[in-house]
Formats: sequence, C-alpha cells, structure tokens
Amino acid sequence: MTLAPTERTDSVRYLVEPAIRRALDRLHPNSRLVAGYQLGLWDTDGSPADACGKWLRPALALLSARAAGGDPERGVPAAAAVELAHTFSLLHDDVMDGDTERRHRPTAWTAFGVGPAILAGDALLGLAVELLAEAPADGAAAAHRLSVDVGRLVAGQAADLEFERRDDVTLDECLAMASDKTGALFACAATLGAMLCDGPPALLAALSRFGGQLGLAFQLVDDLLGIWGDSRRTGKATGADLRIRKRSTPVVWAITAGGPAGRALADLYRLPRTLNEEEVDRAAQLVEAAGAREWAVQRAEQEIDQALAQLEEVPMPADARQELSDLAVFAVRRDR
Repeated sequence: MTLAPTERTDSVRYLVEPAIRRALDRLHPNSRLVAGYQLGLWDTDGSPADACGKWLRPALALLSARAAGGDPERGVPAAAAVELAHTFSLLHDDVMDGDTERRHRPTAWTAFGVGPAILAGDALLGLAVELLAEAPADGAAAAHRLSVDVGRLVAGQAADLEFERRDDVTLDECLAMASDKTGALFACAATLGAMLCDGPPALLAALSRFGGQLGLAFQLVDDLLGIWGDSRRTGKATGADLRIRKRSTPVVWAITAGGPAGRALADLYRLPRTLNEEEVDRAAQLVEAAGAREWAVQRAEQEIDQALAQLEEVPMPADARQELSDLAVFAVRRDR
C-alpha cells in the first residue's frame, strides 16, 4: 500500500521517535536539551513541541529493512541512528554557515550558543554509533558503515567550506562534494536497515547506489530551494546561500557555463563581503538567466531515474519497492 507523505511521516515517527527519545535520555542534560530542540521534539525550555523534519532518512532505513524481507521494527536502530547522525550534521552546519533559522525556529546555536550546539552534535554522533553497535543483528558492521559514511559527509562539508574561498570550482568538484555531503548519508540510510535484516550483498549494493543517487538529487533540489524556495514552506531564509556566496551546484554550473549571465554572476561572487538584498535578487536572476535552474531540475530528475533503476536490479517485496520509489519521487519534487 502506498502511503501519502504525511501518513508516511506519522508512521515513521510512531516507530522511531520513542527510540530516539530513549537514546536522548543517555545524554548530559544540557546536550539532551539542545539535541531535542534541534530534533524539534521540544522548545528551548524543554516544553513539548512539534517542529520535526520530514524523517526521510529514517523512512529509508525502515524501508530498507522491508526490502530485505524483514519487519520494519528490525530497522528501528538504523532509522534512529541515521536521524541522530543527520541532526549532528545540521547542528554543525548551521554554525559553520551562520544560519539563524531552521524549520521556522531559531537555529540551536542562536538559541543556546555555539559551544552547546557543537557539543550536542558531537554527543549525537557518538550516540548514533552506540545504538547501531548495540543492535542485535550485525550491529558492528552497521556501525562501521555509518562511521565510513559520516566520514564522507564530513569530507563533503570540508570541500563545501573550501569552495567558499575559491573562484575556480568546477562542476565535477561540486557534484562530488554534494554526493559526499548529502548522498553518503542517504546511501547509508538506504542500506542499514537491510544490513540489520541480513540482506544479501547484491541487495545492499543496489540499495546503497539507490540512496546515493537519491541523495544527490535531494541536494540539487535543496540548492534550488535555497535560492527560490518559499521560506514559509522551507523554514529557511530564502537566498541565504547566495548572501554568503556559497558555491552551490546551480551557481557553479552558471559560472562555468560562461555567457553574459555567468560572467556577471562570477563578478558578484568576487565581492569580498556578504551580498545585500538587491545583490541577492540579482544573483538569483543571473543563475536563472544562465540556464542553471533548468539544468538542476533536469539533472535531479535524471538522478532519480537512475536511482529507481537500481531498485529493479534486485529482488525485493513489491510493496517495499513501490514505497522506496514513492519516497524518492517525493524527495525530489517537494516544494518546487
């Protein structure tokens, strides 16, 4: 049975949120408060809140378990671990980028301070590995897989920061960065549930490829939303990446494609400061005029098509394949 996005989110939260709450109780009270706030479970004073994200990565982990023929419950440690690892990355990412809003709320570092936000992120990453190591089936291998993919995520973040200091970033470099920064954890999520259900190597490899391509498509769409998304729906300030002259994939495509719009955008990006509102609007117009918006949409659709093809390469229950396909299409077509 195919679930609507809201039904899927509710179903995932029903299974995974209790495990996450139990895990958070292991943390120091200060880090627990910050982490739960970042997860959207409570407000700065600890009072209940409902500001959670879409739970895409936990959904992938649960569906991964189903793809291996297991019950979704067997994938709960994987689902909780990838959401904790994702939240670790968001806590640190908001600090590095200086973002002040996420999911329609102040970011954790603005609410609690830089130090507490970083420490909470560190605590969540350790907790994610801990949960997998304790899993009853193949937990050590799952924990190792998460650690490797988080290493790729960090490498992608490092490249993203490096690109802000360079004006010669190539499109291939930018796509590789996005594949690491976002694709690695998607690939991990799509694989861990099946690992905990003793999935065969061919299935694990196909699910990993599926998740990696889905993650790249997701990042391409996220880059578009960062420029043109409605902040009332995305929960993030529109144009924030342009303001700090971040070299996202559409920007790099526009600049490297050449032409009048690309050259004008390159000139804007050479300014040794953040862009003002008029310049942000101008930059968005130039990205679109160069053809980068259309390119990013088409490239995201291509990545999804290739991701879906991976699901046809290996045997799995038909309902799991359909749910994975529906999740992929939703992730790439959200809010645009």
